Amino acid sequence: MTPDRLDMTWIVLIGLALATILVPSVVPRPLLANALLLAFAAAKGRRIVLDYLDLRTAPALWRGLVSAWIFIVLMFAWLASAAVDLI
Repeated sequence: MTPDRLDMTWIVLIGLALATILVPSVVPRPLLANALLLAFAAAKGRRIVLDYLDLRTAPALWRGLVSAWIFIVLMFAWLASAAVDLI
């Protein structure tokens, strides 16, 4: 029995959640840790959007818009955390 796409996405999401828990204790620099945590959040968000919201089969325009939205939100979050760390 081979796992289907939703099962694989679920396993990846669990792995990314565990990695998210481990990052603060492993990475000593806050700016790098924040970037890594947000990268994990972006990966999780994209997997959820593509597989659970079924945008993998949607037109490329919709996939691009939603992926750009995820990227823009995460960039604002990273810039805010970078501003706090650098001040």
